[in-house]
Amino acid sequence: MPRSLWLLIIGMMVNVTGSSFLWPLNTIYLHDHLGKTLSMAGIVLMLNAGASVAGNLIGGFLFDKLGGYRSILLGILITLTALGGMNLWHGWPHYVVFLTIVGFGSGIVFPSMYAMAGSVWPAGGRKAFNAVYVAQNIGVAVGASLGGLVASFSFNYIFLANFVMYIVFFLIALFGYKKISAQAGHTSVIQESRPIRDRSKLTALLLICGAYLLCWVGYVQWQSTIASYTQEINISLKQYSFLWTINGALIVLAQPLLSKAIKRFEHNLKIQIMIGTVIFMLSFAVAAFADQFMWFVAAMIILTVGEMLIWPAVPTIANSLAPKGREGFYQGIVNSTATGGRMIGPLIGGLMVDMFSMQILFVVLIAFYIAAMVISSMYDRPLKKKEPVTISVH
Repeated sequence: MPRSLWLLIIGMMVNVTGSSFLWPLNTIYLHDHLGKTLSMAGIVLMLNAGASVAGNLIGGFLFDKLGGYRSILLGILITLTALGGMNLWHGWPHYVVFLTIVGFGSGIVFPSMYAMAGSVWPAGGRKAFNAVYVAQNIGVAVGASLGGLVASFSFNYIFLANFVMYIVFFLIALFGYKKISAQAGHTSVIQESRPIRDRSKLTALLLICGAYLLCWVGYVQWQSTIASYTQEINISLKQYSFLWTINGALIVLAQPLLSKAIKRFEHNLKIQIMIGTVIFMLSFAVAAFADQFMWFVAAMIILTVGEMLIWPAVPTIANSLAPKGREGFYQGIVNSTATGGRMIGPLIGGLMVDMFSMQILFVVLIAFYIAAMVISSMYDRPLKKKEPVTISVH
């Protein structure tokens, strides 16, 4: 891998480590410490994710216009300002305001990170995006593991740790990313001279992102309704945080095994996504009957295998479809779709649990995954007249 990609990987790891101190515990903090209902917690997380959607789209646009260096620094500075405020005021409603601003600032960062990864190692194909994805999950493993431990002493330390890690990320970006941006040499946003083909690519992207959205609506329940549910059945905060440590560690350690397992269909990302969706369904089927910690461990392991197939595949498809000069815009759509799932997921989950039950929620989520499979199976139809059905990766 190029040296510049390693800098992006390290920055992403530090960034996600900081945020992972907080995001797995948001619902628990809102519900148990601030005394809000699960539905209200879902609304708060929806505001955070909605701001991230706006940040993703703006961040992708800024990447195409200004380059990754300036875009990333802007996003980091906005986030640092909000985290500084959160350290001073984290009661109600200040917490909501600062969490929303954090969502916007961090949302600006992610499309540029992914677009830069694709630009510095174009020959790497899926490998470049998978490297960034693995870095994210090292951050998840470290941050979530330490977050549960730190929170058992005081939530104030959680806010401080997040702030300090973002300062480290700012320094890495400030001194490490300027040359990367210059090497990338991206043009401003321009339309291709073949508008019909352009529309077919965009249509294909929007279809696969529709499936991606449904997958995230289910996945985010582990950070919201399932997080609260584990507390109700006397699974400790440390144990819950340990689930995310398992998630991140498995993603890092199981890469060699995954590479061998997907060898037969590594050049067909659609098949990877569909298999991953089936595995997601199996995970929630196990979680629906879980009443002890070890069953949740099993469900998390299954969930992790599914995400290892799906999460890196979608930005890889976006990079393959993106016309020259619009890489940031296409990655912005992908990131905003994931964030959209994180936005509406906690609200849907909170309402379903408050009005019905956890079991009804699990049934609805499995239905969502069936719909995601159908959409995934047909996303590349708009490309058939112009391009091969499968997207080749290296």
